[in-house]
Amino acid sequence: MLKKLKLSFLNQLIGRKILIYWVVSSLTFFGVVSFRQEESDKLRTVVIDAGHGGKDPGAGNGREKRFVLDMALKVGQKIKANYPGVKVIFTRDSDVFVPLHERAAIANKNKADLFMSIHCNANPHSTKLAGTETYIMGLHKTEENLELAKRENNVVLLEENYKKSYKGFDPKSPLAHIMLTNFQNAFMKQSLSFASKVEKNITKVGHRSRGVKQAGFIVIWETTMPSVLIETGYLTNAGDAEFLASNEGREKISLAIFRAFEEYKKEIDR
Repeated sequence: MLKKLKLSFLNQLIGRKILIYWVVSSLTFFGVVSFRQEESDKLRTVVIDAGHGGKDPGAGNGREKRFVLDMALKVGQKIKANYPGVKVIFTRDSDVFVPLHERAAIANKNKADLFMSIHCNANPHSTKLAGTETYIMGLHKTEENLELAKRENNVVLLEENYKKSYKGFDPKSPLAHIMLTNFQNAFMKQSLSFASKVEKNITKVGHRSRGVKQAGFIVIWETTMPSVLIETGYLTNAGDAEFLASNEGREKISLAIFRAFEEYKKEIDR
C-alpha cells in the first residue's frame, strides 16, 4: 500500500513538473510571437522541411524519406524561380537525420515567416484510406489523428538524450500528446489559411484531399510562425503509393503546395 502511494505521489510530481514546463514555455513562446508580429508583416523567408531522413526511413521502408525530399526540393525550386526576393531554407537537402527540435530551431533562428513540413502518410489498419491531409497544431479530433501524431513524434526515440531535449516529453504517453495540443499557437489563423489553400490546390491537380485537420506534432509545436504539416498521401494505399512513386505525381503535389504558397503570400503581403 505504501509503495503504491509513493508511486502515485511520484507520478503526480512528474506530471506537475511537466505542466510547469509547458506553462513557462508557452509564456516564452507568446513573448517571442509578439515581437515577431511587430517586426514584420511580409513573407520574406520560408523554411521547407522534408520529414524523416538518414537513419529515420519514415513510412514505406524508406520511400517516405526519399519522396518527401524530392517534393520539398521541387517546392523550394519553384519559389526561388518565381520569387527571387524570398529566402528559401531547407531543413535538409540530402538523406540526413535531423532531430525534430533542430528543424523548428532552424525556422526560429532564421525568423521564418512560414514553416511547412512535408510527409507521406500510412495506416497500418486500412489500405483504403487515400489522399492528402494538411495539419495545423491543435486538438486531436479523432483517435486516428492522435495515432498519426504518435507515429510522427516517435522519431524522437532515435535521438540521443531526447528526454533532455524535449524536457521530459514521453512519445509513448497519450497524456504528453494531449498536452501538446494546448499550444493552439498564436498563428492559428494564418496556419489555417495556408493549410486550406494547400488542400484546395491539391484537388485542382487531380489528387484527393481529406481536408485540414488538427493534431499535436512536435515539429510544429516549437515554431514561432505559421506552420503546417502536409501528409501527401498514404503509402499503404496502392493508388497513392503509385502516384507518389512517380515523378509526375510528386510534381503535381509540389505544384499544388507552390500555388498555395503563392496565394498565401499575396494575402499576407497586401
